[in-house]
Amino acid sequence: MENLFTLSGRVAFVTGAGQGIGNATAKMLSRGGMKVALVDINEAQAVEEAEKICAEGGEAIGVACSISDEKSIEAAVARTAEHFGQLDVVVNCAGIMNSVAIPDITREDWDRTLAVNLSGSFFVIQKALPWLEKSACGRIINISSNAGRMGGYEVCQSYTASKGGIISITFGIARQLAPKGITVNAVCPGTTESKMTAFWDGETKEKLLGRIPMGRLGKPEDTAAAVCYLASEEAGFVTGVIHDVNGGMNMARENKNQERMGDNEKTERQSYHSDRFRKGHRKRDCQRFCGRGRSGHHRGHHGR
Repeated sequence: MENLFTLSGRVAFVTGAGQGIGNATAKMLSRGGMKVALVDINEAQAVEEAEKICAEGGEAIGVACSISDEKSIEAAVARTAEHFGQLDVVVNCAGIMNSVAIPDITREDWDRTLAVNLSGSFFVIQKALPWLEKSACGRIINISSNAGRMGGYEVCQSYTASKGGIISITFGIARQLAPKGITVNAVCPGTTESKMTAFWDGETKEKLLGRIPMGRLGKPEDTAAAVCYLASEEAGFVTGVIHDVNGGMNMARENKNQERMGDNEKTERQSYHSDRFRKGHRKRDCQRFCGRGRSGHHRGHHGR
């Protein structure tokens, strides 16, 4: 089948590619014709997944990298560029998450989450930038989260902060790199199927599905498809965009807010008309008993 988007002839550096969204993205980019470096802290897993891509006829390598370590990032970028001779697309997908409650978050937890999710993404971009500037079609796609949009529900606030930060640096870096022809965008997945969601109890899953108008969790391939478009040549005039892939979660939240605003407006309107009625009633009484209507006596009587 002919590809809808032009991806071939370029090299993608995908972090967190050992599993989940990163893995689905690496495979989908490869099927579109890209050469791919699968970057992950678990080298054995990255190599194994790269070999699967090669077995399907693609070109891929597995690269070990600790995203919280700047020197490790630099080495991974260098290895990718040395192996393929170029680097055109960065997909920042590596991340960690937990559900620690606010009173229980330690400084260590907080710093580690931001080091991986936010700082790691920035330094991947920084180290890859010299290669992206050489590319005729440089692309940066950051994976944020719906939690970065609206604060999340059960996720830890360090995760929320890191993903909100991803959105902010996406805007800032997009603005600075636009004159160089490098596009920078973010994808915000809603809750996506993973090894963790497979162990959720029925009540937790039902509660979450109630927040998603489409009535299902996302799949890694849903987010990967959005990344493929943003990485394509056809998306060359798209930059500074935050692309939601969440089954309508934001829409549902906005509708609830509108409903609440509507209820408030209705209450205010009822209060207004009730007040008008009381004022009118007092004026009619004054006209009946004083016979003066809108005279100075009436105004003095009621202060209106």
